[in-house]
Amino acid sequence: MKSTISLGAMGVAGLALVTAFVAQAQDAPGGATSVEVSQEGREVYEQICQACHMADGKGGGEAGAAIPALAGNPNLADPAFGVGILVKGRGAMPWFTDILTPGQMAAVLTYVRSDLNDYPEPITEADVKRAIAASEAPTPDCSSCR
Repeated sequence: MKSTISLGAMGVAGLALVTAFVAQAQDAPGGATSVEVSQEGREVYEQICQACHMADGKGGGEAGAAIPALAGNPNLADPAFGVGILVKGRGAMPWFTDILTPGQMAAVLTYVRSDLNDYPEPITEADVKRAIAASEAPTPDCSSCR
């Protein structure tokens, strides 16, 4: 069972209660296994991603110009796959390092993986920052490799 909780009016005290509830629920047999505390991932998806990937995440288009489905996408089982796409881009998919913060990228990837798929492991801001740093690392000069 998945619950969505908005922190808009709840504030920090409410967040502490939610965190305590989640910890207790996860320890209880048959309790909740994930609670989405932030709407940020959903909001980023709705404002940016769904224009191409559609509201249901099923993509669309004709052969040769198809927009890949995010819903039911087995590639997203690997957390690094989605991070790499957002950080480096691929095909017609632009990179998002100039548009979204690492936290926003982590939130939207977590949303896509958990709500449009069944991959509960969250993507963290640290995961995204590591991928950005790796993509910015200079390539070695291989003139001495020959």
